[in-house]
Amino acid sequence: MEQDGPQALLQTLEGRNLVLVGLPGAGKSSVGKRLAARLAIPFVDADNEIEKAAGMSISDIFATHGETEFRAGETRVIARLMEDGPKVVATGGGAFMSAETREAIAARGVSIWLDAATDVLIARIARRTHRPLFNNVDPHAKLMELRTVRDPVFATASLRVVSSAGPHEKVVAAIIEALRKHLGATSAPQPVSEA
Repeated sequence: MEQDGPQALLQTLEGRNLVLVGLPGAGKSSVGKRLAARLAIPFVDADNEIEKAAGMSISDIFATHGETEFRAGETRVIARLMEDGPKVVATGGGAFMSAETREAIAARGVSIWLDAATDVLIARIARRTHRPLFNNVDPHAKLMELRTVRDPVFATASLRVVSSAGPHEKVVAAIIEALRKHLGATSAPQPVSEA
């Protein structure tokens, strides 16, 4: 049964995308690549797509145009990525904060919150220098500020999976198990409220 597991899961998805959301350092890109490989579907990193569309790095977009313009571009790119599927999409840490983005994901995808402990996030953030929100600030204080604002919104995602400090394959297995339970509970896609 495990051999036909990914294929059965894809059929149940009915073309919907798997969209990873969570704080910076949660492992959305690393886990997303492995999840896509396991399911044999494409992987797309929304931040990379934003950089391609803008012709500059995210750090440069922030520096040149500011966070507001970056978020507007991010919303447009994610809406475009939702148009066809299935694929795994890793979003930037703040993408899910946009109500418009959440609606686009709900209409054509399954949102999966990768929730990681603060110490795990800090360790991962410290290894990278490309995160503009963490430039010239105390990373722990900034992360706690982001947690306060963003975690309640991430909690509205379709699924929550803990992203631990262990091997990413464990997180992939946990996502697949959570998806099986989630998709098995709803035999048909639920209508999206127009409220």
